[in-house]
Amino acid sequence: MEGEPGTGQEQAQVSVSVAEALRDLKRGTSWFYWIAGLSIVNSLVIAFGGNWNFLIGLGITQIVDGIAWGIGDALNPGKGVLILKLIALAIDIGIAGGFALLGFFAHRKRSKPLYIIGIVLYAIDGLIILPLGAWLNALFHLLALWGLYGGLKAIKKLEAAAPPM
Repeated sequence: MEGEPGTGQEQAQVSVSVAEALRDLKRGTSWFYWIAGLSIVNSLVIAFGGNWNFLIGLGITQIVDGIAWGIGDALNPGKGVLILKLIALAIDIGIAGGFALLGFFAHRKRSKPLYIIGIVLYAIDGLIILPLGAWLNALFHLLALWGLYGGLKAIKKLEAAAPPM
C-alpha cells in the first residue's frame, strides 16, 4: 500500500476528518455540561429568593423547586420550610449531576445509545415545560437539542473513520 498515489493525502484527509469530528463531539458534549450547570445555578437562584433563570437549564428541576416552594409556603407562609428547599436542591443536584454524567460517559465511551438517551430526556424535558407556557425555554431547548445532535453526528463520523478491525 505504501507508495500508492494519494495514500498520504487520503490519510491526511482522514486525520482532518477525525480531528473535526472530535471537535464536534466535544462541542456537542459541552451542551450536557452547560445544561446541568445552569440548572443548578437556576435552583440556587430560586433557593436564595431570586426570580430569574437561565433559559437553557432543565425544566424538571424548576418544577421540583416550584413544588417544594409551594408546599413550603403553604405549610409556613412567607418563609417556607427549609428542609423542603434543601431536599429540592438535593434532588435538583442529583438530576443535573445525572445529566452531566450521561454526557461524560456518552463522550468518553463515544456511546450513541447514551447520547440518544440524553437527547430524548432533554426533549421530554422541553415537552414537560410547554404546558407551563415557557415558550422561550422551549425554544432554547430546541437550540440545545441541535447542539447535542451535533455530538451524536460526530460519534457517527468517528465510527465511519475508524479502520475495520
